[in-house]
Amino acid sequence: MKVDIFSKISKKVLLVTSYWLLVTSLIGCATVSLRPPALPKGIAGIYHRVQKGQTLWRIAKTYGVEMEKISRINRLADTSRIYTGQLIFIPNASERLENLTLKTDFKDRGGDFIWPLKGKVGSFFGMKKDGVKSEGISIQTKKGVSVSAARSGKVAFCSEGLKGYGKTIIIDHLDGYSTVYAQNAKILVKLNQLVKQGQVIARSGASGRVNTPELYFEIRKRHKPQNPFFYLP
Repeated sequence: MKVDIFSKISKKVLLVTSYWLLVTSLIGCATVSLRPPALPKGIAGIYHRVQKGQTLWRIAKTYGVEMEKISRINRLADTSRIYTGQLIFIPNASERLENLTLKTDFKDRGGDFIWPLKGKVGSFFGMKKDGVKSEGISIQTKKGVSVSAARSGKVAFCSEGLKGYGKTIIIDHLDGYSTVYAQNAKILVKLNQLVKQGQVIARSGASGRVNTPELYFEIRKRHKPQNPFFYLP
């Protein structure tokens, strides 16, 4: 009989312990994602609380601070997103801006970047495959899905068979940024053609080094690869 009582007590203690471990674990995860970063002393600036739909690109452009500087000082990992409610320190800013409206010149070029198509991300920026570091992301899709321009710009490169990348398009956004769309099944634009944000430029497929349909997508700043998640909503 004593064995049964102690067995029941042990089970209750185990359940309570497991519950609190789960709760504290979840609280800990939430705290890590939203806690403001520890900053070096003597840096002037303010904290911006991320609102729904905001990207690091939009925040940086609105405050007029280099995105790389914000990323570095907040120790944002290369493969991380920013989260609604997260506090991000903006160096040298003196006024907190709630309505992040871009200047007219950026609106004319399409403003924020948009996803070129919807799908599950199969490989992320910075991941290594066969010893090669990815400079973009791969978005899983089906054959024949519309691929759209992430921003307005001019078609700077078109290839029907770029080694390893297959049918590839590069759009110059005329402000130092460019985007790469590779592994397509069909290209629908021509070299030097002007395209608008959201315009269909290709059909998805499995050209290049892949055997299943996916889109390989890059965002570059002055030819240097960027983490797309810092730009995409």
